[in-house]
Formats: sequence, structure tokens, C-alpha cells
Amino acid sequence: MTTFDIPASGEMTSSFRTHDQEEVVLGWQEKLFSQFEIDLFKNQQACQSPLDFQYHNEILSLQETEERKNFRIFTYTDFDRYTSMKEYSQTMTTSAKEDRSYLTERMSHIRCRRQERRITEGKIPHSRMITWAPNEEFVRNNHVVNNPVQTMYIMGDLGPYGKLGKRENEYVLCTIKVDSNGVLAVKPDFSGSKSAYRKGTKPCEYLHDVVHGGSRVCNEQRIETEGEKKELWLYTINNASITVQKDDQDREKNLFKDLYDRHKEYLNTLVGEEFEIPPLGALKLFVNGEIVSAEGYEYDNLYVQFFLELPDNWFCPSQQQLSGVTQTCSTKVEGRENVAYFSHPFNFEMTLRSDNQPEGFLPQWPVLYFGVQSCDFWLRYRVEGYGYIRIPDSPGSYTLTCQTWRPILPGTSEMYRFFVGGLLELEDMTYIRTPSTFKGERLSRFGFRTETAGTVTIKFHCMQQCRTFLDSSMARKRSQNVLERMGGLTHQASLHSVLAAFERAQQRMHEARENLSKDLLHSSTSASLDPE
Repeated sequence: MTTFDIPASGEMTSSFRTHDQEEVVLGWQEKLFSQFEIDLFKNQQACQSPLDFQYHNEILSLQETEERKNFRIFTYTDFDRYTSMKEYSQTMTTSAKEDRSYLTERMSHIRCRRQERRITEGKIPHSRMITWAPNEEFVRNNHVVNNPVQTMYIMGDLGPYGKLGKRENEYVLCTIKVDSNGVLAVKPDFSGSKSAYRKGTKPCEYLHDVVHGGSRVCNEQRIETEGEKKELWLYTINNASITVQKDDQDREKNLFKDLYDRHKEYLNTLVGEEFEIPPLGALKLFVNGEIVSAEGYEYDNLYVQFFLELPDNWFCPSQQQLSGVTQTCSTKVEGRENVAYFSHPFNFEMTLRSDNQPEGFLPQWPVLYFGVQSCDFWLRYRVEGYGYIRIPDSPGSYTLTCQTWRPILPGTSEMYRFFVGGLLELEDMTYIRTPSTFKGERLSRFGFRTETAGTVTIKFHCMQQCRTFLDSSMARKRSQNVLERMGGLTHQASLHSVLAAFERAQQRMHEARENLSKDLLHSSTSASLDPE
């Protein structure tokens, strides 16, 4: 830190006073006394707190050894009164009429020291997580943030030489803060390639004329004092920490690795290494789904009723809910359709038992039935459509869209539906597909009239668990996999894959016909009609 004289003319000399140069290397929370503190604490009668008496003893030892390494540069640590008063007296504006708010008053009285708080993992606090009706006092008290922070101020006594020790000549050179998360904040930043930073009340237009050692002084912080004799103080802040050696870096890396390994072991003890394994010959199916949206329906305020049908040999836990209903959702226009977004989640857990089943047995897969209904302002309920989706038989994520329909009657049924609502509704929703009560060979629906309605989009996330999955290498060697041993699910999957491949090939053939150029067809027809 050096100083330059500024004459009354406003020009500045290019030389600096050697007795005002000072360079100090500081450590974190290292205490360096100012001349004001030495004059104050050397008198034992001025000491009030245990910290004051500690400073008194340290100052006496410094005077005896005469090993004082600083004169103008000194520090205020986190335990000094200055740190508390600095936080309390800090203002947001330069106005003399600034009023301190309630939040500012509460925050200023909080001592932001580092606090060692034990966090108990895996426990829920006894207090309520959500306060549904907070009063004004509750809101004001809970907006106070107490983030533990340690602060250190590097100060400079910029008084005239030989007249040090006045509070009005003390200036903050640097503020260093470390919070409880280990984040270090240095203000102003370290010097180096940074541009000049001025801290004062007067403009400093003459800085570009300062030449030090043949090069411009552009990377130094500067302070301009007030008074009849103006002085410009320049100072730099550099990181003097010792570079970490490679051995220390490796030791730190190993330390963190051991810490993470211990934390991983702790988490394993909480979760456990053994999972519930289904019995032999059983397949567990977990379905996490979501009713995403419904679109293309006639009326607004839609909701969806759904239930899952379990075929024979399928079981679910007694507490499992196999039915549900979404919230009522208003539609919005997207493109040409009215769309209602539900985002309603559901989950099912089922078990397939294939014990004592004949060879070649093909088990049926669960089916999700749903009905879309509407409710208007006059509480008129209308059936908008019915549909079903078979749960995917392979694990993975799926997004399926189902086309729905609704029953109609000739005559005045539509007028009745418009004015009164209700009317046609299926007593058994499984009639959408093959009714569960039907035991015959042929199901006739002659005379049953329907009308195409909108579509429903549903997401499925399916997971399967079986004991045979544990030994995948053994399953590859055997001729049959687990699904075959469980009742021919592989044959069923193969049948579906063949049908799907046939449909894709048929679709490609139709697309090829439609994309074929008419000119090519016309030319080929003309060539076939021309006589030889």
C-alpha cells in the first residue's frame, strides 16, 4: 500500500513517500491491532469483556518484544465489536431519512457465527410442514434468514504520518466472508488482471497520468482521502496461499473417497441389501402410470373414471386400489381440438401365478378400462366416451393414445342429452371389450349403436420382477426363458410381434402406392396400350 500527494491544483506527483509503504501477509482471522486499539487496550481500566483482557495481554507482550509488523494495515476479526456494529449500521441507500424495516432490525441482531448443528437424518420434524393460514406475525418472523457466516475485515489507517489512531481515518480495504457451506467471498476481488477500483467520494480523472516504474498503475485498488491535503492511496490484494503439493492433493482425494465410501455404507444400511423376492413361478408387475390428457370431446369440464381388470391367475395386495377418478378439468383450445390436461398419477402392483397350469397355457394380461364424463354448471352429467388399453406386457415406458366411443339411440336421445344429460350409460364397463361375465363362444352386438368420440392419452412405466431374472446367464443357455416356463408368454409375445410386423409392412405398402407418381402410372398404362 502506497500513497501519492495531490496538490491543490489537482495534479499528482509521480513519486510516492517511502515511509507510507507497507506490505503485510495475513492469515484467516489473524488479529493485527491498530494504533487506536493499542492506545485503548493498553490501559486495563478500559477492558470490559474477556476478549478485551486478552487483547490487553497481547498488546503488552508486543510492546515488550517490539515485534509489531504493521502500522497502517490492521484487521477486525469475527469476534470484534466492529463486525457487529458494521452489520447493524449498514444502510442500503445514502439518504439520511432511510428507515430500517422490521426485517432489517431482526437480521441486524443475529450474530452470524458458524454454528455446529447436528442434522438427524431419516426423521420428520414434529412441527407442521405447511401452515395453511399463516398470520402476519408468522410471515414476518419466518422471513428472517440466519445463515451462519464468519467475517473478517482488513482495514487501513490513512491518517497523517505520526498521527495515527483516529477512527475517522479508518477505511475498509477488504472484506472476507465464509458461510456455513464453505463459500468464500472476497470484496474487492484479488488484484491481477482486474481493472482499477476506486473507493472514495471524489472523481479520480487523473489516474491515467500516474506512472509507476515506467508502467501504468492499472491493477491496484485506490482510495482518495478528504480534507485540505488530499492523498491518493493505492493498494493491491493478492492471494499468498501456499500451492498445495501433489502429495497433499492425493491425501485429500483419498480422504474424500473414504468419506464418500462411509456415507455410501451408511445409506446401504438404511436401505438394506435384500429386496423382497417373489416366490418361484410368480411374476410381479409394477405399473406407474399417468392419465395425461383427453381431447376431441363435445363438452367441457371433463373427468375420467377408470378401473383395472385382473384376469384369472392374477392377484394383487388386499390394500391395492384398482379403481379411481381424476379431477374435473376445463379444456383449452390447441389447434382445432379442445384438450383437457389431467396429469393424474396411478400405480398398480400385481402378481401372476402360473403354478399347476397345463403346458401351452397363455395367460391373459390386465386391462385398464376408463370412461370419460363431463359435468356442466347445472350439474348435468354426460357420458363422453368409453375405451380400454391393455397393460404392456414388456417392461419399459410407453405413451399410448386410445380412441373412445359412446352409445347412442335413434330419435330424441341427443336432444335429451343436451337438455337433461345422463341417458345412456353402460352398467358393466367391461362391455367395452369382452364382458367378464360372458362365457359363450360368440358375442353378438347386433343393434348396438355407437358414435366415435375423442381420444385419451395415458403413460405407462412398467417393471417386472421374477426370481428367474436373477440368473440371466443360465436363462440364455436354456431353450426356454422365464416367460415360457411361466405359461407361454413368449408365444403370446411372438404372436403380437408377428402381427405388428405385418401391420407395419402393410402400412409401408399403402404409403408406397400413395407416393407413386401419377405420371409414372400414366406412362406405364400408355406403354401397355400401344400396339407393337
